Amino acid sequence: ILNEAGTLQPVGIVGELCISGVSLARGYHNRESLTLETFVPHPYDTKQRMYKTGDLARYLPDGNIEYAGRMDHQVKIRGYRIELGEVEAALLSIEHVQEAVVLSKENADGQNDLYAYFTAEQSLPISQLKEKLADQIPGYMIPSYFIQLEKLPLTSNGKVNRGALPIPEVGLQTGTDYVAPRTSMEEKLVCIWQDVLKVKEIGVKDNFFDLGGHSLRGMTLVAKIHKQFNKSISLREVFQYPKVEEMAKAIAEAEACGPDYIPAAKEKDVYPVSSVQKMVYLSTQIEGGELSYNMPGILALEGKIDMNRLQTAFQRLIQRHESLRTGFEMIRGELVQVIKPQMEFSMERYKAAPDEVEELFRAFVRPFDLSQAPLLRAGLIELEQDRHIFMFDMHHIITDGASMNIFVEELIQLYDGRELAPLRIQYKDFTEWKLQKEQRERIKRQEEYWLGVFHEELPSFELPKDFARPPVRSFDGKRHNFVLDKTVIQGVKQLEELTESTAYMILFSAYSILLAKYSGQDDIVVGTPIAGRMHEDLQHIIGMFVNTLAIRTAPMAEKTFMDYITETKETMLKAYENQEYPFEELVEKLGVKRDLSRNPLFDTMFVMQNTEQTDIEVDSLAVRPYEQTNTAAKFDLQLTFVIDQDEIQGSFDYCTKLFKKKTISVLAKDYVMILSAILRNPSIPLREIQLSEKVNKSKHLASTIELDF
Repeated sequence: ILNEAGTLQPVGIVGELCISGVSLARGYHNRESLTLETFVPHPYDTKQRMYKTGDLARYLPDGNIEYAGRMDHQVKIRGYRIELGEVEAALLSIEHVQEAVVLSKENADGQNDLYAYFTAEQSLPISQLKEKLADQIPGYMIPSYFIQLEKLPLTSNGKVNRGALPIPEVGLQTGTDYVAPRTSMEEKLVCIWQDVLKVKEIGVKDNFFDLGGHSLRGMTLVAKIHKQFNKSISLREVFQYPKVEEMAKAIAEAEACGPDYIPAAKEKDVYPVSSVQKMVYLSTQIEGGELSYNMPGILALEGKIDMNRLQTAFQRLIQRHESLRTGFEMIRGELVQVIKPQMEFSMERYKAAPDEVEELFRAFVRPFDLSQAPLLRAGLIELEQDRHIFMFDMHHIITDGASMNIFVEELIQLYDGRELAPLRIQYKDFTEWKLQKEQRERIKRQEEYWLGVFHEELPSFELPKDFARPPVRSFDGKRHNFVLDKTVIQGVKQLEELTESTAYMILFSAYSILLAKYSGQDDIVVGTPIAGRMHEDLQHIIGMFVNTLAIRTAPMAEKTFMDYITETKETMLKAYENQEYPFEELVEKLGVKRDLSRNPLFDTMFVMQNTEQTDIEVDSLAVRPYEQTNTAAKFDLQLTFVIDQDEIQGSFDYCTKLFKKKTISVLAKDYVMILSAILRNPSIPLREIQLSEKVNKSKHLASTIELDF
């Protein structure tokens, strides 16, 4: 725009180009709304307007303006913001290409794909185009379809008629030459990929991670491959052989391991518990920990609710999953599961105003008696006739994050009158199966790995704190939320390609660097949860499967980030390969001295959730997420990320008996600074990464921070 001095002034890094000095009388004939949208008020002259051209421009350091494409040519593909003109320019730079147009079109799954139309002096193979484009633009900007035309269709005024460009037939996609499965193995593997990735068209040269794969989906893939082929490949091999044809060869060469079948347990009065259930039970016995393992949820319901249908759906769900009918008792010094054959269930009902929901929800989340099933409660708040808030609360001893998703999805399906496929096994069958000789031997082999990781002296890690640690661990907590902007998100995705790692590994590495900077130590142990559903039979069962991995890294100052992320990737892959070893057994084997004031082995967690919360329409009822405010601090500090296609939402859960709100706010700012530094320069030495404030290596943060400003 023009400033008061009459010189050009930038409107940001990339701004919309406007032409100043347009008369107030100008506009679109009989189209007042379009005129108001396009002819905007001038910031310094009320008698003039500015015309929004629809072009994007960059203000360069030398005073020139660089054209950066059209506003209406910006699109979003799988979370990436893409300028179509940039892709077109890259295509035009390829030898023999004469004209190029790139469009974004929605596919059958509701996602957008890029279509590249071009004319050329000769026939050009797709593989050659992709190879040339890969030298100029990131992989996510390479079109899914390439269509060579004799000439581009034009409008009457000589512009490209984008609406007349043909839709290609299926089979030209992925930016590589589409190659259909050639063997029975490849056909079956493509079907598994389609199920895991929710992508319909997959060729044997497609890359698992390019199509949206990540570590969690990789582990699901491994479980399905075992089930389908009776062959076992590791998550490491998913990284090593990310293409269908490569993975099919790896599976063919793997030794047959026989069917991994979880048998149904014999009928008994009581059943053993899992190691993780034991840990949860013991943790809830600590004074003040009664609510620390509650897992509440809350949803907004809009539309007419049929209470009879909802009540019936609950009864059917409780009958379907034995975990929802399970209590826990100590018998002869052993904790056991007691499953009730049937159970009646009724919801709590309330009427309230919207501003009373938070208080009602807090009162709704209360301690469970673990001996009394069901360890589940549900409530419905009526705000007005067709507006309700649905609350539910389960104890962690019978559920985990994946189970919560199963609970909501199946409740909605049952409410909708749908029939669910019967479950072949239940959680009790899993706990009995884990006691079999073969399973115990596998756990023993994994134990050797973990004891090797911690054979050296355990680090005495201590973050600077605002308050002295209380003698008994406090669960009082609060949450600090932040969002990573689109520039950071795009940088993370580019760094994934550069390092052949995942967003999880990159964000985790940045967190361990933050902890090293704050503590002044370079031997860091961070806990991270793992889904624990390595077997395909467990994918649809409600239960507590999640295990905790203690990831030990060494973010030493002299290392570059590229060195460190390579080490971290290797550490995590090894941890994933040995993920079934129960954390509680590791603590016992290491002889970690129990301290009521803190967790054993580590006091900080890193969590990443790749699942998205989405709106659901059922009959005349809309189900939408409702933001929770409830927070219990299971650890001193926990960093959680939730990733969807548009943004990465972060949050620090912290113990209020140890940290002030302001301290955590600064911590979050420093984390983003670290992440930005490594994205700008992945080869940066860790010692050169700066924080916003100089943090002294003392145990009391408030008295030792020197402000730089």
